[in-house]
Amino acid sequence: MIERTRAEAVRLAPGLGVVAVVALTARLVGQLLPPVISEVLVAVLLGIIITNVVGLPKSTAPGIAFAVQRILRLGIILLGARLSLGAVVNIGLGALGLVLVCMTLALSVALLVGRMANLPPRLALLIGVGTAVCGNSAIVATAPVIGAEEREVSFAVATITLFGTLAVFLYPLIGFALGLTDQAFGLWSGVAVNDTSQVVAASAAFSNAARDVATVVKLVRNALMAPLIVLIAWWWERRAPVRTGSVARGVRKAIPLFVVGFLALVALRSAGLIDQPLAARVDVVASFCILLALSGVGLGTRVAQMRSMGLTPFYVGLGTAALLAGLSLAAIMGLHLAPHL
Repeated sequence: MIERTRAEAVRLAPGLGVVAVVALTARLVGQLLPPVISEVLVAVLLGIIITNVVGLPKSTAPGIAFAVQRILRLGIILLGARLSLGAVVNIGLGALGLVLVCMTLALSVALLVGRMANLPPRLALLIGVGTAVCGNSAIVATAPVIGAEEREVSFAVATITLFGTLAVFLYPLIGFALGLTDQAFGLWSGVAVNDTSQVVAASAAFSNAARDVATVVKLVRNALMAPLIVLIAWWWERRAPVRTGSVARGVRKAIPLFVVGFLALVALRSAGLIDQPLAARVDVVASFCILLALSGVGLGTRVAQMRSMGLTPFYVGLGTAALLAGLSLAAIMGLHLAPHL
């Protein structure tokens, strides 16, 4: 057991070392820049530059992946210490209707545009699910249900990564330009940005309050992934046979266990077992975990992989993402849907 732990630490060390350097550099640089440019944006941009201009050895890949997957989830769990159960219920239930409408819209548009562009149906569905629900996690969970090929999964991941990365930089600029409140921006980014890491990055670049709202809204989307997998399996089975056991594997991948951890800390805060001073200290740790994870997001973004996917998936992803962003923002502003905390 000890030997295995030591070997795992050695395997992760190179990548985690690079992630830590990027995160610390971003924090130092961020203190010298105007508040509108957050340390999160600096971390993602610095990571992209290092990976695509300087290059990194393959030995760093496991540590970077660990930061994006495990450390990000730890950061999200720790964010639960900031919020009461009442706030979470208020945000979650208030956003549920908009989330369901946007999920349905994104899936429908992706399938329709994909058919018009002669995109393979499985690839169009993967792009739609990735846009509608929870980015790359949704793609990986859906792939075995519809028997997607590895190439289709890679194209869908590249498409979602591209538009999610653009959202990290564009959404805060749009939010500041429109004068959105923290709550309105948090709801918008939580509903319309793709992957969990990208939602956290975009909302944290706006404000901590926006990050809190966006995290709750995104976790609502994540929690809907498991029932959506079952619906997709039922719908797809009418088109083509489904491999035995593939639905079960998809549902297992779709269940976000870190949501349970987040809610556990929310419950502890609501019960008074986490007071304000302790919550503030936990938030410092959570913020740095998120900064580490988003440094990994930048380091894991390879422009060459996105370029290789061709224009057709790009157009489908662009149409779906743009329509989802525009209509959700119009609904939030026009109907005053932002939660009141």
